[in-house]
Amino acid sequence: MSVAPHFYIRHIPVYGDLILAPMDGYSDQPFRSVCRELGSALSYTEFINALDVLVKRHKLLPRRLAYLPEERPVVYQIFDNDPQRLLQAALILQDHQPDVIDINMGCSVSNVSGRGAGAGLLREPQKVAQIIATLSQALAVNNTAAVQNTAAIPVTAKIRLGWDEQQRNYLEIARVIEENGGAALAVHARTRAQGFSGQADWEAIAEIKQAVSIPVIANGDVRTVADIERIKQITGCDAVMIGRAAVGNPWIFARLDRLQVPPELARSTMLRHLEKMLAFYGPELGLRRFRKHASLYLKPSGLDPEIRRRLLTAEQPEEFLRIFNTISL
Repeated sequence: MSVAPHFYIRHIPVYGDLILAPMDGYSDQPFRSVCRELGSALSYTEFINALDVLVKRHKLLPRRLAYLPEERPVVYQIFDNDPQRLLQAALILQDHQPDVIDINMGCSVSNVSGRGAGAGLLREPQKVAQIIATLSQALAVNNTAAVQNTAAIPVTAKIRLGWDEQQRNYLEIARVIEENGGAALAVHARTRAQGFSGQADWEAIAEIKQAVSIPVIANGDVRTVADIERIKQITGCDAVMIGRAAVGNPWIFARLDRLQVPPELARSTMLRHLEKMLAFYGPELGLRRFRKHASLYLKPSGLDPEIRRRLLTAEQPEEFLRIFNTISL
């Protein structure tokens, strides 16, 4: 941990310049905690549907809201296309005492962006202004901590560059977020239409950084330690957010590329991650959810295909461990 914070989200100090991205199906408590141990400076949850919070109907909601004390600062990321639902969800979620509430304005999948949530909000700057202003004011007034004369919950946003190449309105959206009380901004440097294809436009993040005074977190195409330094140099960002490249290589938060990770460290981290998954989800679901991580952890190992198949189809933790203990990483 740094002696001094790298930056602040309003009053909250952030010790570090690398952050695990919120990824649906991946950024759960076990994986976040592994990444935090290795150097990720913030814990963003998987995105949370505001409607699920209001009706308490999603069976996985308690798991999505769960976090460990050592994960702080913790960011709850919520999504919806309706300002009032987002407000009511945020007011409920503040009782779980997150450090930050983040509005997802970057999800590109059609069942989210197509209904005007996620990246769909980028097409409506006035609605973005309403959401950020309403939540910022309400959380400052109604937050239990604020009543006790301590700090309220800052509101942030994660955006893309726009809906498509014809609607790259990222500077307008960034300014709207800042002007309406947003405390920080994470930017995935692609449009909604790009999804995860094409090349991230780091120069656009640099433009945003020049246009606003709140912290800017850069995201997109950071795959190696060298990429971290390049994106920081090009954008002048306050921190770097890493998503897909961290799955299978959480050591990137310790500034290690996958091939630099000693075999004994790879083994111990995998086992610790598996242990956390089993404790969090239970033996059956925990192992099943760990497989997708294990597949990427093992990608550079040159494992015999049949042994790999047996390992990744093991039904019980004991079977997985028995096979795992026979392989070299």
